[in-house]
Amino acid sequence: MTESTRGRIQAVALELFTENGYEKTSLREIAERLGVTKAALYYHFKSKEEIVSSFAQDRLERLNEIITWAETQPPGPERRQELLSRYADEFFASNHPFVMRFFEQNQTVAKTMSAGKDMRDLMLRVASLMADDADDPAQQLRAALALFAVHGSWFAIKQDIPLAERKRVAIEVAEDLWRPRVSS
Repeated sequence: MTESTRGRIQAVALELFTENGYEKTSLREIAERLGVTKAALYYHFKSKEEIVSSFAQDRLERLNEIITWAETQPPGPERRQELLSRYADEFFASNHPFVMRFFEQNQTVAKTMSAGKDMRDLMLRVASLMADDADDPAQQLRAALALFAVHGSWFAIKQDIPLAERKRVAIEVAEDLWRPRVSS
C-alpha cells in the first residue's frame, strides 16, 4: 500500500471510531469500508491501537515542534500570540479536530494508550507556555481555556460556518481569554 493508502486507512478508521466508538469498531469493519481484505489491512496495521498510535503520532510531532519553538522564545505577549497562532494553524490545517474528537469520545482509550497520555501531556505543556509558566492559577486557567476555545470552535459553532471564519473566531475568543485583566 502506498502512503496515501495508509492515510486512507487512518481516515476511515478515525471516521468509524468517531461514529461507532473505538471498542465497537473492528478491523474487519475498517477493511470492509476501505474495500480491502482484513489481511491487507493487517499487513500495515496489526491492531486498532496501532492505527490510533499512527494518527496520534503525527499530532504529537507537530505539537512537539510548536513547543520546541515556544521554549526558545522569551515569555510575553508576543510569544503567546504566536504560540496561539501556530497552534490554531496546526489545529485547522489537517484532521486534528477529528483526532481530538476521537480522544474526547473515547476517554477510556485516551487514558490507557500511551498516545493519549502523551497528547494530554503535550497539551498541558502548550497551556503552561501560554501562561508563561506562571504559578498564578488564574493565568494558568486562562491559558488552558484559550486552547480549549480553539478546540471548542469545532463543536460549539454551527457546522455551516466556513473554516477560515471558524478559525478567526476561535483565535479572537482565545485571545480574549488569555489577555491579562486590568485591575480597577
